[in-house]
Amino acid sequence: MIEAARTILAGILLAVILLVAPAAAEPVDLLLVLSADVSRSVDHAKFQLQREGYAAAIADPRVLDAITSGRHRRIAVCFVEWSGVGNQKLVIDWTLISDRASAKHFGDQIVEVPRSFADRTSISGGIDFAFAQFARAPYKSERRTIDISGDGTHNSGRDLAAARDEALAAGVTINGLVILSERPLPWNPEHTNPPGGLARYFRDNVIGGPGAFVIVAEDFKSFGQALISKLVAEIAGLPPPARAAAQRQASAR
Repeated sequence: MIEAARTILAGILLAVILLVAPAAAEPVDLLLVLSADVSRSVDHAKFQLQREGYAAAIADPRVLDAITSGRHRRIAVCFVEWSGVGNQKLVIDWTLISDRASAKHFGDQIVEVPRSFADRTSISGGIDFAFAQFARAPYKSERRTIDISGDGTHNSGRDLAAARDEALAAGVTINGLVILSERPLPWNPEHTNPPGGLARYFRDNVIGGPGAFVIVAEDFKSFGQALISKLVAEIAGLPPPARAAAQRQASAR
């Protein structure tokens, strides 16, 4: 009787352990945080083009080919929006992308959810919040990347270099997608058109890590195509796209 009771108790304890023990994280080829600028310089028309660009790019056949060519044939992605200090939001939580259906579902969510903010531009806040998402990801990968898109310089929050360097020290790569503005802001022209150009500003102050690069979208209408090139390079672990490489060489001269 005592032995039977011990056996039952052992079984109950094992069941409890299995219930409370965290599940092993599923391996993926890349953990990617899409971190999008929705500060007030991004008007409604630009915002819509940006959202639609993300949705179309993630389900593009070239991006899907890159995803399914990896060792695990899948990546995990989450989508973050940010603007000023304290204004960061996880819009879409970690999602496994492994085929057209999962990519399309992720893209559909991006288009459907309402805009989060329209405040100042805290790139450091965008990096910090994106970096924090890796600790809570239910997936694991040797490669972790933050994909920062933006149309202006940092003007709010803690030191940008400190935020960038802390993420880089943890082994995270930060890439940039710069969206050029056809017309400078009347009230602050150097925000969207800083001396030397916004692409150079991102190269000097935002990106970092092995193979880090900046892709330039000439305007919000070309955002989607620029994002496709960027995602393919990030997912496949390829060298930076030709234009980004040329820009890096030019900046080194």
